[in-house]
Amino acid sequence: EEGAAEATKVIAFTVTEAGYYLDSAYRLDQSNPSLQADLQGGHETIYGIIAKILKKRMQLADGKVTLLCCDNVRHNGERFHDGLVEFLTLTGQQDVIAWLKDNATTPNTMVDRIVPRPAEDLPARIQEKTGIADKAPVMGETFIQWVIEDNFKDNVRPALEDVGVELVDSVIPYEEAKIRVLNVPHAVIAWAGTLQGESFIHNSTLNERVRQVAYDYVTQDVIPSLGDNGIDLPAYRDVVLERFTNPHIKDTNQRVAADGFSKIPAQIQPTLIERYRSGVRPEATALLPALFFVFMEQWHQGKLPFAYQDGIIDEAAVHAMYQSADPVKVFAQDKALFGELAGNADFEALLREKVAQARTFIA
Repeated sequence: EEGAAEATKVIAFTVTEAGYYLDSAYRLDQSNPSLQADLQGGHETIYGIIAKILKKRMQLADGKVTLLCCDNVRHNGERFHDGLVEFLTLTGQQDVIAWLKDNATTPNTMVDRIVPRPAEDLPARIQEKTGIADKAPVMGETFIQWVIEDNFKDNVRPALEDVGVELVDSVIPYEEAKIRVLNVPHAVIAWAGTLQGESFIHNSTLNERVRQVAYDYVTQDVIPSLGDNGIDLPAYRDVVLERFTNPHIKDTNQRVAADGFSKIPAQIQPTLIERYRSGVRPEATALLPALFFVFMEQWHQGKLPFAYQDGIIDEAAVHAMYQSADPVKVFAQDKALFGELAGNADFEALLREKVAQARTFIA
């Protein structure tokens, strides 16, 4: 009802990377049960919900709207738009597709603030400090950055710049820096830290061996890949790693380690491919999927200290991979994870070297 109200001009949503159900070619993963349900008329996913809202907005005198995707997917507004159009095509809603062209925009965005799952004692702490019995408290770090492509429908939007939002012509430089310099190190610190016996991100980052993996990846492969994009990448790297050591956030490895099967193709694969294309063997970056491989091997063996959460995991296929004659070969040849590098003999050999190295992280 709120989404379909004429007074509503911007609909913003955050469903995490896995919540867009996109494969490595950015097509909808139609095998997903939630997506299947929506293709049959349900509204479990962002596509089913937005499609129903748009259908209602088409009846308004002025239903124009901005659909604001706020997640860590590269070119997120475009990816969401294409996923939505594919969903509408599959459900035969050509009328909504035609309406969408003239009546909605989907700006790209980049948001950066670490917001962990609330600790169990957080409501009691807030009540003690403020007297408020908050039933859904959320804690975030002090640092905050929100960059939005200034592409709102008919320029109708809140005065976001008054509260520190950066409105820009292109989000791409910020997006690439954030995903590669923050999101990827965050995940690998969680995977490697867990193998080292750590439970929290701050402790994992303070583990010198774990921190070095993240530092080397950014320094050796990301900074040369991104080049001079107008951002001081070495300084950004150092700020990010310092933020990860914040003991008050108490961000768990379990939360940050999640959704690896989405993160590798979306966030790590581009750096691997770019380095190979530039004639450089991506030694530092290849250690990242190798650490995930060993992390998931621990999961397969029932040795992880927590339940691993992943929106697109095929548990039977992952178990089958580790039970195969050559699990690393199966992993290296997975096109969904590694795109054009799947089947590349040198990449497979590199991954073998790095898996052997990653196994030495097991405490």
